[in-house]
Amino acid sequence: MPIRIPDTLPAFETLVHEGVRVMTETMAVRQDIRPLQIGLLNLMPNKIKTEVQFARLIGASPLQVELTLVRVGGHKAKNTPEEHLLSFYQTWDEVKHRKFDGFIITGAPVEQLPFEDVTYWPELEQILNWTETNVHSTMNVCWGGMAAIHHFHGVPKHALKEKAFGVYRHKNLAPSSIYLNGFSDDFQVPVSRWTEVRRKDIEKVENLNILLESDEMGVCLVQEARANRLYMFNHIEYDSTSLGDEYFRDKSAGVPIKLPHNYFPHNDDTLAPLNRWRGHAHLLFGNWINEIYQMTPYDLAEIGKDFGG
Repeated sequence: MPIRIPDTLPAFETLVHEGVRVMTETMAVRQDIRPLQIGLLNLMPNKIKTEVQFARLIGASPLQVELTLVRVGGHKAKNTPEEHLLSFYQTWDEVKHRKFDGFIITGAPVEQLPFEDVTYWPELEQILNWTETNVHSTMNVCWGGMAAIHHFHGVPKHALKEKAFGVYRHKNLAPSSIYLNGFSDDFQVPVSRWTEVRRKDIEKVENLNILLESDEMGVCLVQEARANRLYMFNHIEYDSTSLGDEYFRDKSAGVPIKLPHNYFPHNDDTLAPLNRWRGHAHLLFGNWINEIYQMTPYDLAEIGKDFGG
């Protein structure tokens, strides 16, 4: 089954053009089926690009998925038209009465700030607490992952001397994990961050299991099985051009920026980069959605009642 999104969402035409199966709301109501309810708390500045990135991965599932776009209510987006937000997004206050099979919290360009200095931190803490009772499984990405693992377990983030930026080799540490079905032993993942979480801090916490790691970039993916949480500290969801967009943006603005590692062929920024992570991105999200489907209760009202815990 395809992903169900509003017919007029800009991502709709993009996904159709790419061959992703999407379903109009009109078609969806004709099917006697309960679609998986997935929420996307989008904290990225360019929300439209981020919508496409995650909808692309979610839409590759053979299951019918209904995607709800969510934003924090106390923060005004600077890079997304207000009309788009009003048309396609709901604030967390507007959806907090609902329950979701899965919920994604994206990264945000605030990682160099202490968590408590982020303007919407109090609301995000409420959202993270809410996921414990209203969401079956959460996927927390990049800064969202750092924020979640700090909130629930006090794991700190550490500033890097320079930006971790590029495409880096990673190792599969848990080949038998349900989330890594089909993963190679060695593969590549885009990285773009100014901070890191460290293995030694994670290992102090019971029930956290490191699934993916890089010799150069450290921990990538952590599972917390009892709470059905994943913490992904890199950007496996990125488009082929995402790192290049960041690089050229900073270069044009006169901001010191190095070429992204192992990204442009022959380190020549006039050549188009090759996407070497797309397959593993689809595997991770496909495995996550399949596990949700296998374990989430049919009755949404039962979510949060220790189902599958």
